[in-house]
Amino acid sequence: MMCFRLSPVPGLGLVLLGLLLGSFQSYALEVTLTNSENATCLYAKWHMNFTISYETTNKTQKTVPIPDTDNATYDGSSCGDDKNGAKIVSHFGPALTWTVNFTKKAPNYLIDSILFSYDLSNSTLFPDAKEKGIITVDEAVALEVPLNNTFRCKSLTTDRRDSVVQTYWDVSVQAFVQNGTVSKKEYLCKNDRPATTVAPIIHTTEPSPTTTPTPKGKPEVGNYTVSHGNDTCLLATMGLQLNITQEKVSSVFNINPKTTSFTGSCQPQTAQLRLNNSRIQYLDFVFAVKNENRFYLKEVNVSMYLDNGSVFSVANNNLSFWDAPLGSSYMCNKEQVVAVSGTFRINTFNLRVQPFNVTGGKYSTAEECAADSDLNFLIPVAVGVALGFLLIVVFISYMIGRRKSRTGYQSV
Repeated sequence: MMCFRLSPVPGLGLVLLGLLLGSFQSYALEVTLTNSENATCLYAKWHMNFTISYETTNKTQKTVPIPDTDNATYDGSSCGDDKNGAKIVSHFGPALTWTVNFTKKAPNYLIDSILFSYDLSNSTLFPDAKEKGIITVDEAVALEVPLNNTFRCKSLTTDRRDSVVQTYWDVSVQAFVQNGTVSKKEYLCKNDRPATTVAPIIHTTEPSPTTTPTPKGKPEVGNYTVSHGNDTCLLATMGLQLNITQEKVSSVFNINPKTTSFTGSCQPQTAQLRLNNSRIQYLDFVFAVKNENRFYLKEVNVSMYLDNGSVFSVANNNLSFWDAPLGSSYMCNKEQVVAVSGTFRINTFNLRVQPFNVTGGKYSTAEECAADSDLNFLIPVAVGVALGFLLIVVFISYMIGRRKSRTGYQSV
């Protein structure tokens, strides 16, 4: 006997907002397999999205997402045992099958591989496909997890093989569940583990005022792009410095673009850029269209590890920064501050973004921020002109007064 539960996720959310390539809906799945004694033997909960690119008979490229998963079936899924492997088999209609294989190798179990098969002969899902037949993409995982531990990975994981992009996040899975009870012990993936762990400091004196962070200098400027199919749909160039204040202690982190991964999504009314690295689980910049003719930064979400190993998370979907007309880019070379919350702000350097209407993979004409605008130079110029005018008035007044004095002497 096997029990399954599948639940779709709304399109926009604080954490799951358009995470994946294209304007495709993402899904949360929760699967529980039970054995003949009705005891849980395998549990999994995860978010995922797939996109498939294929060549048409007209020699053009098309990209399709997985279809609506409400009608997914799980024929072929099994609990496994000491001799036989466990697996989750998900069928998304007649043309798509996604399979995860597990094996038991005490004292661990292995997430062996992930297979994704799609049938290009299905003209409904792949209209005008040049090739026909079933294509299988095999991703070798070979990840060892201790028995009686739940594997957890909140970080975004993307695998690109051939013409298929598979993306997963917020994953929790335990195969070969013991005694029918899913374990509360968690085995974290590499990207979810703290980069460093610092022993806590015990204060024996009275609390001190807010600690000022050591200046980090300007962060390195990174270039980030998001694609929809074969086209670039979002461009961002910026140096990022994260400022966090907790319990009167401030911390500063510069983002190194060389060790930072990025992904995102593009939709008609929203676009998202997501950054992540060994410290940052996710840093989301969400843009939106307003009044059908302008864009702006509407939302920032962050979850990251601090030096003491704790997780810091903040979300704000009511921002209003980096406003510019659609069809243009927004640029600000001077340092800017994006105040996300009372405890979190982002300092940007050499910023330029264009989340909509990117043409040819290049920035359009930029609308500059007030700090960069040439109008700033009018203030000292205006002051100089006023002082010059004042000197001229004083000089003229002096000459008129002097002339009157001479006229008075002549009359005497």
